[in-house]
Amino acid sequence: MSDTPQKLVIRNIGLMLSGKLEEPILDADCLIAIDGRITEWGREKDMDTEGATTLIDANGTTLAPGLIDSHVHPVVGDYTPRQQQLHWIDSTLHGGVTTMISAGEVHMPGRPNDPVGTKAMAIAAQRWYENLRPSGMKVHAGAPLLQQGLEEEDFREMAAAGVRLIGEVGLGTVKDGKTANKMIGWARKYGMQSTIHTGGPSIPGSGLIDADMVLETGTDVVGHINGGHSALPDDQIVCICENCAAALEIVHNGNERAALLTLNTARELNKLDQLILGTDGPAGSGVQPLGILRMVAMLSALGNVPAEIAFCFANGNTARRRELDCGLIEVGRAADFVLMDQAQHAPGKHMLESVQLGNLPGVGMIIIDGVVRSERSRNTPPATRLPQVVG
Repeated sequence: MSDTPQKLVIRNIGLMLSGKLEEPILDADCLIAIDGRITEWGREKDMDTEGATTLIDANGTTLAPGLIDSHVHPVVGDYTPRQQQLHWIDSTLHGGVTTMISAGEVHMPGRPNDPVGTKAMAIAAQRWYENLRPSGMKVHAGAPLLQQGLEEEDFREMAAAGVRLIGEVGLGTVKDGKTANKMIGWARKYGMQSTIHTGGPSIPGSGLIDADMVLETGTDVVGHINGGHSALPDDQIVCICENCAAALEIVHNGNERAALLTLNTARELNKLDQLILGTDGPAGSGVQPLGILRMVAMLSALGNVPAEIAFCFANGNTARRRELDCGLIEVGRAADFVLMDQAQHAPGKHMLESVQLGNLPGVGMIIIDGVVRSERSRNTPPATRLPQVVG
């Protein structure tokens, strides 16, 4: 392997989105990354673009940090038995997503519910997605469910083995807020982040989790606050928004009306920084390769949110809440990007306006760790303009 630094230069960028709510659009037409990390951005005339090992002409398209799906249910490899679906992770990459986070490997056939089996499966899932990255996708997995009989030592052991997540509270055998809160405290002590199922039952063995339990349990993420599938009553959603400092996760496989209620409530409370997006697939609803883009367009169009802000829900907000090294245009962050443009013949004067009218953009290129992983998406509508590798 060459010791020469790998220098990525992306020039002729028409619009650069930052992922930051406080400054969603950057004044820049060029970005440089070295060895898979962002080093600088700005105006090309002011930058040293010599010596690029990869040169991309963005051709006036929009560059944004790669999108993040905060709520998926992987099983093993790029396969899910829930929908008998092969290559769903690769297909999601074609929807602009570069990172996905497991909310539990719940659809594993014969999934164990005892402490030993739960630990073993969590460590195995963490390992196999660390070793396997379909099309370059980053899959943060190994998210055990809370089971009766787990003790503090079990959480210490899992964390020492690399497990960093707790799957949806309520899908395991622990069903009460007090026990869950104690276990979440152990998990947090060892650096593990947790999510709670919110709303009505989703799979056999799950049950209703209402606002009281969400608040009592104290997880880091309020999983699918808009229901997965069935949402809580409006007053309970508002109660969670008002009383919770955790991430408020809106998912594609939920109730769209409840999603808009969450958005509007968070805006009124000045809590837009807590909103993050997921698909909650693969599940009974299926697999949604364009689910995150669809959520961005829906929330922008029906929630009257500028598209550049809605994109922050899908990358920067999630990166900050999930403590990831991607999702934002910042020095030292992973060079994970989606390049996109207004879909051909879609209404709107430009890409952002088209998205705010409810249309999906066309994805023209996906870059992960500074490496081009895919060019024109096979799943989005064709883009008006396409970026090109020119050197």
